[in-house]
Amino acid sequence: MAKPQLTTTMTRTVLEPFSHFDLSSHSRKTTIRSLALATSPSDPQHAFLYVGTYSGTLFSLSTILSNSASSNASDHPNYNAATADSTFLHKLKFQRSVSVGDSPVESIFVLAELGKILILSEGSLFLVDSELTNHAARLSFPKGVSVVARRVRSGGGGGESEGSSEQASSSSGGGGQRFLKRLGSGVRVNGLRVNKEGDAQGEGNSVFAIVAGKRLLLAELVLSGGVSGSLAILKEIQFVDGVISTMVWLDDSIIVGTANGYSLISSVTGQSGVIFSLPDVSRPPRLKLLRKEWRVLLLVDNVGIIVDPHGQPVGGSLVFHHGLDSVGEISSYAVIVSDGKIELYHKRNGSCVQVLPFGGEGIGQCIVASEEDRGGKLVAVATATKLSLTAIISSEAVKLLENLYLLVIHYDGTKLFPILDNMPSEVFPFIMQDPNRWSLLVPRNRYWGLHPPPAPLEDVVDDGLMTIQRASFLRKAGVETIVDNDLFLNPPNRADLLESAIKNISRYLEACREKDLTQSVREGVDTLLMYLYRALNRVEDMERLASSTNWCVVEELEQMLEESGHLRTLAFLCASKGMSSKAVSIWRILARNYSSGLWKDTALNNNIPDSRENLVSGKAIAAAEAAKILEESSDQNLILQHLGWIADISQVLAVKVLTSDRREVQLNPDKVVTAIDPQKVEILQRFLQWLIEDQDCSDTQLHTLYALSLAKSAIEEFESENLDTGNTENTSGISIFETTARKRLQVFLQSSDLYDPEEILDLIEGSELWLEKAILYRRLGQETLVLQILALKLEDSEAAEQYCAEIGRADAYMQLLEMYLDPQDGKEPMFTAAVRLLHNHGESLDPLQVLEKLSPDMPLQLASETLLRMFRARVHHHLQGQIVHNLSRAVDIDARLSRLEERSRHVQINDESLCDSCDARLGTKLFAMYPDDTVVCYKCYRRQGESVSVSGRNFKEDVLIKPGWLVSR
Repeated sequence: MAKPQLTTTMTRTVLEPFSHFDLSSHSRKTTIRSLALATSPSDPQHAFLYVGTYSGTLFSLSTILSNSASSNASDHPNYNAATADSTFLHKLKFQRSVSVGDSPVESIFVLAELGKILILSEGSLFLVDSELTNHAARLSFPKGVSVVARRVRSGGGGGESEGSSEQASSSSGGGGQRFLKRLGSGVRVNGLRVNKEGDAQGEGNSVFAIVAGKRLLLAELVLSGGVSGSLAILKEIQFVDGVISTMVWLDDSIIVGTANGYSLISSVTGQSGVIFSLPDVSRPPRLKLLRKEWRVLLLVDNVGIIVDPHGQPVGGSLVFHHGLDSVGEISSYAVIVSDGKIELYHKRNGSCVQVLPFGGEGIGQCIVASEEDRGGKLVAVATATKLSLTAIISSEAVKLLENLYLLVIHYDGTKLFPILDNMPSEVFPFIMQDPNRWSLLVPRNRYWGLHPPPAPLEDVVDDGLMTIQRASFLRKAGVETIVDNDLFLNPPNRADLLESAIKNISRYLEACREKDLTQSVREGVDTLLMYLYRALNRVEDMERLASSTNWCVVEELEQMLEESGHLRTLAFLCASKGMSSKAVSIWRILARNYSSGLWKDTALNNNIPDSRENLVSGKAIAAAEAAKILEESSDQNLILQHLGWIADISQVLAVKVLTSDRREVQLNPDKVVTAIDPQKVEILQRFLQWLIEDQDCSDTQLHTLYALSLAKSAIEEFESENLDTGNTENTSGISIFETTARKRLQVFLQSSDLYDPEEILDLIEGSELWLEKAILYRRLGQETLVLQILALKLEDSEAAEQYCAEIGRADAYMQLLEMYLDPQDGKEPMFTAAVRLLHNHGESLDPLQVLEKLSPDMPLQLASETLLRMFRARVHHHLQGQIVHNLSRAVDIDARLSRLEERSRHVQINDESLCDSCDARLGTKLFAMYPDDTVVCYKCYRRQGESVSVSGRNFKEDVLIKPGWLVSR
């Protein structure tokens, strides 16, 4: 289906006012000369606007972009695009300013990937960082610079790909080779060929074409740290066909404009050729790089000619309604600014799609700047003192408008006007028949009095196809129609048109979800988006929307989803809306239908060829989704109501529901214990374990219940093991525990003190759980029974000896020895264990008692060595005690002697001796001497005390030890 030529009277909203700034409120002495617009590489939602003034100042403004490109002001019910109230606009925040000089700032080049800004002013080039935190540094370069153009590469290597720039000081090899890498790709110069890999890697991104006087120089920006830098001249090209006033460098082609016309210069060979000449009387030449198509727009008065990098015209010409002051680009449109108005022209068909006033007539020269990014969404327009920032509406919305127009181009176009206004609520009538819940949200615009409101999409397509069919009959009758020949040769298919329209509308509504809409509009967008997904049978998108945060109205979708069989989507939707009971009930229905074969999941059928595995997987998924909902629910009745069927499918999921810590109010343990199926013993045990170990439950009844349950399971395990001895097959099923019930019982009996041991003993009394009995008898303090079980039943000598050590009495070892020597019940004496006991703990036993207890039947060779060691140990212990006693006595005598010698020490006092405290002469006075050899009169001694000397040392706290006092023997 060929694209029809749109009429120039057809207008729609593509640009919306985004923000506004008045320079006169900051400075009344200067006006705006140049603009540059860029977004932060690290934060795409942060946009910067650099403004150069006639007074030589550069300042920056910033704003925060919303998720969508537009400011969403148009969604406000009182918004008017022609008279946009500043209350709906974003704020442009003043950042910093820097002085470049006294002359106007002619041009601004934002080097985002380098974090620098290149400025042309007063015929010189200056460099400053993008934050404007330092002074502008003049670059060492010939003066008289009038025009600067940065090299841009097409095919993904253009301005927006310049972030991978090479550092000017890098690269090795000859200068000629580096120059070829920067200026050419795949060309032969002097016998050398530069491969395209270097070009694809983004080399030469800091290369500029500079006009200085009558010279055209190719130079590379070299950074040397900080803000300092220089321009290294790579090549000088001779050009004599007039003075260059405008210039664009695309790939290897430099297109320049002079008073004579436009020419193309090769950056590699330096050869030039004329593209075309200008009339004798015409406006100055202007060039604009169109980054989206990698083309160049050449302006001749009010006509724009688009050429490729080789200077060849492509497509049609753009004829502008009026003369222009400046030209920019955004998306698929050329932005023309003149006489206080912004005009938007489609670059393909040349139609004027929007006229947006911004400053009024007679305001003087206007300037426009657009983002260098191909996906840029902002355009900045400036008068002498005012700045206006406009934003394009969502690209999905623009694509939707164009596709819908193509679908029904031969249908009454006024029915499309509501959607062209880009209000989400105006799309609703195309999807849902009036009246509906959102009928009152659709604006009643002025043209509705002349034409009917939008009809459902199927009616629109049917009427459009009818128009084409009617035009076909008229053409056969010789009547001229507006229908294109391509429509007759390739008539559109209704199903394809409907599917394409639904896809486009769904993409538009998806983009609208990111906008800041009112609650009622959000509900309409999400609900109708679900309708469209259902029409396209996009089950994954339906479930994704239903399970995420959404504004769908369940009442509007419930019947449709039930009738179409999309119960999973309905369950997700109910869960997202907090309708837990309904959601879990739906999952229960799905699980039951999976079991009975009434429900088939196409995704499972495709991924799992085994129907039995498919059935199990489907039931498990339904139980898992229900469990997720119940894990967060605090509704105890709801949880216990659905616990049974979830446990039938997966006991692990049932345990997760009961032990979830994501709910605000925990469940009542008694009610849960009562509700658990007695056959699901492991669920009960895992729940009680969670209460005791994780929740620190101290209820003795629950501790006892847990121990009894484990004991019953341990007895069953023991009996089944004895019955199935030699059978390697596991007939007990898959357990949710990693350890056996008996192991868990032993750990719990040893760690808990809150259960009733007698009740547990009554249960296991007749079983073979001897270790568990020993633990319980130990709790009851029945030492003899514990030793009998450990030593005689279990024959665990090490555990029996350890228990004797815990008792801490010597008679415990003697009692254990008696058990080994006389086991009773007809058992043979355990001589080996008895010898082990004597060997390990013989020093704690009385040899005489041991000899009395030894049986006459015990072989002498078994006990002789042990008894001999016991006697030797006794003698050694006695002799060692005597030695220690005598050594201690000697040390005591030495200490007494040293103390006596110290107290008997003499000191000589004469007439010249002074008191160390008051400096009084001692003469015949009484005096005292401290252990640190300080001497004081008696009066000072009474004042100081006997523990603290004149030096301040306290001998009770800081003991003084002299070498002579140490015992040397």
